[in-house]
Amino acid sequence: MQLVVLANEPRPEHMDGRMSPPWTLGQAAKVREAALADTLATVAAVPASRRALALEGQPGPWLPEGFDVVAQRGGSLANLLFGTFEDCFHVSDESVILLGMDTPQVAVDQLLSVRLLLETTADAVLGLTPTGGTWLIGLNHLHPDAFSGVPARDDDSGAAQLDRLRACGYRVALTDELRELGDVRDAVELAAQLPGSRLAAAVDAAVGNAR
Repeated sequence: MQLVVLANEPRPEHMDGRMSPPWTLGQAAKVREAALADTLATVAAVPASRRALALEGQPGPWLPEGFDVVAQRGGSLANLLFGTFEDCFHVSDESVILLGMDTPQVAVDQLLSVRLLLETTADAVLGLTPTGGTWLIGLNHLHPDAFSGVPARDDDSGAAQLDRLRACGYRVALTDELRELGDVRDAVELAAQLPGSRLAAAVDAAVGNAR
């Protein structure tokens, strides 16, 4: 199994403004960095033949050992996703599980259950979000049209991705729905679920400095 995290380097100039105000761009970047670090730590704890970070930007001290760092392909989200899976399947024909940097609450057991689904009953596994997006995609093989026509940002993008995979002949299973880190409210509520985490410490610092 190949485990891949899709991420942008968490720098202030890369922030999209959903957390600032009330936080500064620097504080928002620290929160994003903490979420990424928590996600990578969980992935590092899952047995896998390969772990990779598909990164836009440069790696920092938040990256654990044992990860291959590969550059993201440019263009649309569909092109980015297809390219990441294609690059992984060029390295190995083992299944690929791709997740983003905005679900720091993901647990080892959840990723192991995705692996089991891919090994037994499914060709593809999809993790949806409450807002209609997708936080995880796992594939046993790559169909040329696996991501064609799926909108990048839309309330129905997760449902569209599910339909697209089924249209390509995949046997699709769904894994747990997870909330993504988007704005300050998301950050505060996810941090409360993860006491002692890097995210909790970063959010506590941001909240304290904003008072």
